[in-house]
Amino acid sequence: MWMSLKSVGLPMSAILSIHDALAWFAGNHSFNIFYAYRVTLCATRDKNSRTGTLRENLSMESMMIQAILWDFGGVLTTSPFEAFNKFERANDVPADFIRTINATDPETNAWAQFESSQITLEEFDEKFAEESAAAGHRIGGKQVIELLSGNLRPKMVSVLKTCKARFRVACITNNVKSGLGPGMARNQERVSEVARVMALFDLVVESSVEGIRKPDPRIYQLTCDRLGIDPNNAVFLDDLGTNLKPARALGMQTIKVIDEDDAIAQLAEVTGLTF
Repeated sequence: MWMSLKSVGLPMSAILSIHDALAWFAGNHSFNIFYAYRVTLCATRDKNSRTGTLRENLSMESMMIQAILWDFGGVLTTSPFEAFNKFERANDVPADFIRTINATDPETNAWAQFESSQITLEEFDEKFAEESAAAGHRIGGKQVIELLSGNLRPKMVSVLKTCKARFRVACITNNVKSGLGPGMARNQERVSEVARVMALFDLVVESSVEGIRKPDPRIYQLTCDRLGIDPNNAVFLDDLGTNLKPARALGMQTIKVIDEDDAIAQLAEVTGLTF
């Protein structure tokens, strides 16, 4: 996006540093939000002017971020895929077998139905067993559910707290009606840990409550509507590319969380915050 300096009230004679430009915006906008600007000032001679008037242009790549949206498992906790792989190794099952079952017919399979509360835990247990058996290794759905609750990532929780001081923060989680609380914890100690993190969010949207799940675009729009923001003003973090694609299509900036430190660095770049 290009904007003339004159149109935003900056003096046409000004040659500003990035720091000065950011300071100007901070002092002249009464919005209750943080602006993360990357500013490029270009001074070029106007070929149509005998006096060689300077024309300055201001480039703003990132602006008006109002909310940071977070997946839970695999972002604020260790990935359940790690637990899946450990289970597979211990039971002589091919690596990523469970993920493959979950990714087959992803809108209608047992996993999709359970996350959107269309079936009970007992029904999921049997349906997943049937799907996995058809692929060569019978695994009960309850066995998989036992693997879902990962360990919290203290560094990422700290980043969440920093973001909360500047932005609205919300969690969009695909979860199931099993275990304890939104994080599907398996014991009371873990319930307390997860509850403290969940309390940081302004909004928590659960697939098992709403009856819709990522990557359905409706769950992202629902979240933005409840926050009172436009998707263009949000950043979304998830560990699955398939969940990021519809968010990006709605206008969100997205970050795929594979390596924790890399994701934090990307979030710092997008928001202008220091973590």
